Amino acid sequence: MTNLQFLLKLKMFYIIVSIIFIVNIVIAQQIETSKNDTPRNRVPAKGFAVHSHEDQFHSYEFTRHAVGDYDVQIEILYAGICHSDLHAVRDEQKNFGIHANYPMVPGHEIAGRVVKSGKNVTKFKIGDFAGVGCMVNACGKCGSCSAGKEQFCEKGTVFTYSSIDHYHEHEITMGGYSNNIVVAENFAINIPKNADLKKTAPLLCAGITTWSPIKFSKVKTGDKVGVAGYGGVGHMAVQYLVALGTEVTVFDTSEEKRNDAKRMGVKRYVNIRHPQELENLNNTMDFIITTIPADYDPLIYVRMLKIGGEIAVVGLPPNSNINISKLPLGAAYRKIYGSLIGGIKETQEMLDYSVANNIYPEVEVIKAESSEIDKAYQNLANGKMKFRYVIDMSTLK
Repeated sequence: MTNLQFLLKLKMFYIIVSIIFIVNIVIAQQIETSKNDTPRNRVPAKGFAVHSHEDQFHSYEFTRHAVGDYDVQIEILYAGICHSDLHAVRDEQKNFGIHANYPMVPGHEIAGRVVKSGKNVTKFKIGDFAGVGCMVNACGKCGSCSAGKEQFCEKGTVFTYSSIDHYHEHEITMGGYSNNIVVAENFAINIPKNADLKKTAPLLCAGITTWSPIKFSKVKTGDKVGVAGYGGVGHMAVQYLVALGTEVTVFDTSEEKRNDAKRMGVKRYVNIRHPQELENLNNTMDFIITTIPADYDPLIYVRMLKIGGEIAVVGLPPNSNINISKLPLGAAYRKIYGSLIGGIKETQEMLDYSVANNIYPEVEVIKAESSEIDKAYQNLANGKMKFRYVIDMSTLK
């Protein structure tokens, strides 16, 4: 081998070694960057979760998707407890095609403060109050979305918890029983600075759930209307209907709420366990909204409608056996329909109206502790809660 050949081989050897060395450095940097990116981009969160339908609540740490260019991160200050949360936790909605995903962090009544925003966000600035309701994403392009009914998105609405988020790598959404949430600005609701924040959270479900069908049915001043079920959702319907100047009758099974109904401006309170109180009510109502979260006989209320009257069903009984297939001929020209929350624009309108007119749910605020949430669920299941529980998430430890 000549000296020239030896030098060429030696040079080639050093080149190969150098390439291997550089490649190893690049790979190491990519690995390190990957490690660092995970905690930096995803948002750490903590809250309360259940891991099965029989479980109690436990402290739970997880991460949310990164704050995108059109997203806001909200520090959650208050989270309402909805009766549908109870059904979801216990996996009691199978008859509606809704299946639980565990571990589950519930909560779709969220009020808080914007603490971070993407570079293209225009709807919020840091420090603004913002709320999140029952949904966090939709396609925005289909017929339903274009009509302002994102809850019926034809490509699949992403709900606030226990839902597959096909816009973020099919991760399961986690709800408001936590210290923060990341959401597209288009699905966050502006909360006025003068709002009573602890009472605002339940408006994001209980408020819009009743506001939407009242508007859809064009209820007007002077109408005779009924509210079946006088709990967390029903007492919101009562307040909107009274504000509209209607004549309101409330139907419930508890004597404890009779005085509350009168205080809110209800003309008549009917305990359906007292048959005599149901007399002379058939063919008298223009509109009835049923918010009952348990099985019941809907024909009781269908018979109360006038010709052309409408019933909006917004209650979600667990694994319901309610049957309206045997409507009597006397129910002809009466309408019954289901309603599911409301669109984003409609929700903003509801919230602005509620705050401007001092219409809020009556709430009991509890600490952000597992035992407190478990107790609230037990009371809710046993019918021992009048209206709405709200978790003060600022007490989370």
